[in-house]
Amino acid sequence: MNEAISRMAAEPLTKLAYQSFQQGKSYFGLAHKTISTQLLQLLSPPKLEKTAPIPTDLLFYIQKRLNDLQEVDWQDAERGVYPTSLLFDNPWEDFFRFYPTLWLDMPHIWKRANEKRYQDFSPTVQTEGYPSYYIQNFHHQTDGYLSDESANLYDLQVEILFNGSADAMRRRVLAPLKQGLTEFEPIAPHQVKVLDVACGTGRTLRMLRGGLPQASLFGVDLSPAYLRKANQVLSEIPGELPQLIQANAEELPYLDNYFHGITCVFLFHELPAAVRQHVINECYRVVKPGGTFIICDSVQMSESPELAPAMENFARMFHEPYYRNYINDDMSDRLEKAGFTTVTTETHFMSKYWIARKAA
Repeated sequence: MNEAISRMAAEPLTKLAYQSFQQGKSYFGLAHKTISTQLLQLLSPPKLEKTAPIPTDLLFYIQKRLNDLQEVDWQDAERGVYPTSLLFDNPWEDFFRFYPTLWLDMPHIWKRANEKRYQDFSPTVQTEGYPSYYIQNFHHQTDGYLSDESANLYDLQVEILFNGSADAMRRRVLAPLKQGLTEFEPIAPHQVKVLDVACGTGRTLRMLRGGLPQASLFGVDLSPAYLRKANQVLSEIPGELPQLIQANAEELPYLDNYFHGITCVFLFHELPAAVRQHVINECYRVVKPGGTFIICDSVQMSESPELAPAMENFARMFHEPYYRNYINDDMSDRLEKAGFTTVTTETHFMSKYWIARKAA
């Protein structure tokens, strides 16, 4: 009884701490972008396409979507989808170590953007053997996804881009994934196999480990540098270390019908249209009958036309050569073409989610 009362008293405090934590990250992201933009205008005026001004009412609407995301994030933790400790999981060591590097790298990013150098890599970076669509300085990022420095900065850059909400958006895959895994309830938790496609630095796998502490987790990515970072990030937390493999998602190195669930976060907007279909086909092949495949990516025009100015500005500001095609692509149709029988969608803040099930 006393324990229950203590827990009830603690919950509002925990929620307040979470809200304050998220608000702090949001303010920091906004401040960073404001200062860096002012410096850019002062020191190296950009020659990029001009961005459209965002109407005040749209800014308020985007803030509401962010508030709604944080409320759902808290509610999922409160009902046990993942522990509340995951809400406060933040790479502080990386932040203090690499944030100065982020500033030092900005002049190189600005110069590359102004000169429209989109396939610019350091001499030490090997680009042979990768598909041509991957050899890009996505976001004008130094060395694309192919250097250790890029891997060290990536999570900081994404958190700033989304005003501290990237992990909250990643966590939205957990509730539908766990719901989908109930299809396999007779199986022991440690026998459940979940794959994260394009796992990058391992942040989504870290979220998955929080929600599925006993599951066997797997990650695949094209970048050896990002996989090294993922191994470092994931080795810091309890539980079995996920199995990481360097591979192209167009040819997943796994047997047919192998995984009970598959996730893929922030990949598809960086793929050409035909490659999106190949990756979806491969995910269908390796997921078990009854299994669930969940995609998290950018919002699209079809369900979020009111966010068109923000989407258009993203395409103008960042080197994302396949983004404009992606935001008009019918991903549900692609999933159904691959063979998935039930496809539902959700939106949270600036992300859209597809929950697709393979017939049992």
